[in-house]
Amino acid sequence: MNKQAGFTLIELIAVIVILGILAATAIPKFVDLTSDARKAKVNAALASLKSSSGMTHGKFLVNPVSPQTFEGVAVTFVNGYPNAASIAAVSGLAAPDYTTAVAGTTMTATVTANCTASYTEATATVPPVFATVTTGC
Repeated sequence: MNKQAGFTLIELIAVIVILGILAATAIPKFVDLTSDARKAKVNAALASLKSSSGMTHGKFLVNPVSPQTFEGVAVTFVNGYPNAASIAAVSGLAAPDYTTAVAGTTMTATVTANCTASYTEATATVPPVFATVTTGC
């Protein structure tokens, strides 16, 4: 009796083709993860700005004096909210994760170009404005 063992050439080719199709559909998803990670980093910066602004505003309402020390950071207030120069430090947004810049009344935390979170100081009638740009992430 002659028993055959192993796989035929057709079976091996079929398996290789199926694995190729699976790899072709999975690889683009893994390549896009860096963009998703940058967007998550910008959203984390935005949440940090919002929570820091709210906590310091609450402290200001209890004791309306400017500047005040908040977690070891001197915070200067404008209309009861942190000014643009103070918010980055009190939020913990610093290098190497973020590049921060203050231009007038706006502080911007940058991950990459066109991938930013920003804070604009409060006015007498409008609370601080928070924004993100994720087109370049």
